[in-house]
Amino acid sequence: MTERLYYTDAHLREFDASILRVQIRNGSTSVVLDRTAFYPTSGGQPFDTGVLETAMPRHGRFSVTDVLDGDEGEVVHLVDAPADALMPGQRVHGSIDWARRFDHMQQHTGQHVLSAAIDRLFGVRTVSFHLGVDASTIDVARELTHGELVSAENESNTVVWQDRPVSVRYASAEEASRLPLRKESGREGTLRLIDVEQFDLSACGGTHVASTGGIGIIAIGSTERFKGGQRLEFFCGSRALAKFRSMRDALAGSVRLLSVIPQELPGAIEKLQSESRDRQRTLTSLQQELARYRADDLAASAEQLPNGRLVARVLHADANGLKSLASAIVANPGYIAILVSDTRPALAVVARSADVTVDAQRVIAELAARFGGRGGGKPDLAQAGSLHADSSDVLSHARRAVLG
Repeated sequence: MTERLYYTDAHLREFDASILRVQIRNGSTSVVLDRTAFYPTSGGQPFDTGVLETAMPRHGRFSVTDVLDGDEGEVVHLVDAPADALMPGQRVHGSIDWARRFDHMQQHTGQHVLSAAIDRLFGVRTVSFHLGVDASTIDVARELTHGELVSAENESNTVVWQDRPVSVRYASAEEASRLPLRKESGREGTLRLIDVEQFDLSACGGTHVASTGGIGIIAIGSTERFKGGQRLEFFCGSRALAKFRSMRDALAGSVRLLSVIPQELPGAIEKLQSESRDRQRTLTSLQQELARYRADDLAASAEQLPNGRLVARVLHADANGLKSLASAIVANPGYIAILVSDTRPALAVVARSADVTVDAQRVIAELAARFGGRGGGKPDLAQAGSLHADSSDVLSHARRAVLG
């Protein structure tokens, strides 16, 4: 069994230990120590990283890349070292990545405070917790209103700024059953309890700051409905500061581009969206009008076939442009249109007038089968994209398919 030093001193950054066992685990060297300050992934909190150093029989410095809970209470450290560089009985000096550890401590303790605030104010329980690389989340049992979220955020930060002590207590399962735990623990034996003075008492094996002031600040980010309840994204301490800086820079750039003050930004964006919709409607109308003129020119040069008049051309146009032109051509009776873009991969549109029997969908299916890409549509209008061939080859094959 490994003595877990972080249980009693989460601020311990360096330690000395002896190697109990060295093995190869999934292609990596794993090391079990008699004692460690490295936290293994557990309870929603990620593992610590850092280094292990040896002095005898020769000096070595090896990165700890993962830490796992092993069997029988052991903590397994995965290190970037050849197996023969470490051996049982060897003394090592461990150093954890303190910036990573303290970040995890801020987020995890902040979760305790935020969950307790939501529970105390509204009687809504936290179902689960996840500490991610950039943000953390809690899932709560029901959806909270905006006003409730603001109240919980305010209550949480009041506790943070009061700098209440955060202490570690131990109790048997029987003793814990008589304590006001925020959430019942299903564990047996001795329980490790995290006590935020006069605010929260929870069974937890994670690492936490010594007092709530170390959390810095608790800020709720995005929310979403999740499994009948709600998932809340939150940021504490240095993460909250990083998030603020990112939002500040984005806001500053936006107000500079739009020449407004921050409070006017939503209205300015709404105005831009409205103007954009108006311009798009005008553009669509002009494109349709232009398509009719171009369609008349193309129709005038159509090739006479036994089953209709064929317009087969390679054009400089996108999918919408090709479709608009083809639709305008076949609006008149007796026409078949095959229009291919001048790009590679190519786009193709096949359309026919209501009185023509050509199956446009069949022609497009043949093009997709021959040149790859994706296509679909209806017998009177179909299109395909990502055709890997020269435009002229696509046009020729489509023409042959129409002629049968």
